[in-house]
Amino acid sequence: MKILVTGGAGFIASHIVDAYLQEGHDVAILDNLSSGREVNVNPRAEFFKVDIQDERVAEIFAEQQFDVVNHHAAQMDVRRSVADPQFDARTNVLGTLNLLENCVRNKVGKFIFASTGGAVYGEQETFPASEEHPTWPLSPYGITKLTCEKYLYYYEQVYGLQHVILRYANVYGPRQNPHGEAGVVAIFIQKLFAGEEPVINGDGKQTRDYVYVSDLVRMNKIALDLKKSDIFNVGTSHETDVNTIFEHLNRFTGADIQENHGPAKLGEQLRSCLSFAKAEAKLGWRPEVDLETGLQSTVNFFKGR
Repeated sequence: MKILVTGGAGFIASHIVDAYLQEGHDVAILDNLSSGREVNVNPRAEFFKVDIQDERVAEIFAEQQFDVVNHHAAQMDVRRSVADPQFDARTNVLGTLNLLENCVRNKVGKFIFASTGGAVYGEQETFPASEEHPTWPLSPYGITKLTCEKYLYYYEQVYGLQHVILRYANVYGPRQNPHGEAGVVAIFIQKLFAGEEPVINGDGKQTRDYVYVSDLVRMNKIALDLKKSDIFNVGTSHETDVNTIFEHLNRFTGADIQENHGPAKLGEQLRSCLSFAKAEAKLGWRPEVDLETGLQSTVNFFKGR
């Protein structure tokens, strides 16, 4: 298949590009390198340094004639979305619409969309949350991701564009960016190796569902073969608080640094945990990498750098 991966120079999507190439697919990358890094670009993929909102997207689609679009390019910082919701909407909604319009014009068969589990569900009523959980996002980021999910339903009903929506838990692993506001695992590792004290927001008892990047890659490979549109959580059904993450990383890095707590972040979600029961029942997918193994692997990656 000929596949376009947007955001293919970024943390998650660069791993997906590698896997698709390994499977023998013809892969192109669309990335403006605003957060992605050129070092992550697989040299076997054709690379277009273009923003998803750019008019040149139409030329690329017309020339390449993709079978599948795997869409990971996004403004993914929840705090930035709160500070600048218009920028968030332009990137995540209008950028996605630009891709969808070009999919329709060029008869693309499938659209795989990287959504978010924690942010679209908001403060959960049940744990772990299934795909049927009410969606009440508490951030502009969550709102734009959910909006794109609704657009995907529209494009299937009106134009027949098949989609697979993957609602990710908190993803971590090699290549994660340690310099942004998001990605607590990479941020903590970077600071611990530098002998600095990572700041834990509030009491550190807020929980997330941490899923290792290779488990996401497997789901993105499975999504290529699905015959009809669907939505799947991609998580571990297990909650871990930030204090526990710090304890593991402090030990694995050998930093032995004192725990440092700062003010709680306003509006930060307290608990998040996604059920993978549907993915297991329908696709045979379940997470394979346990938390300690994944954290150790991530530490080794950063240590090697």
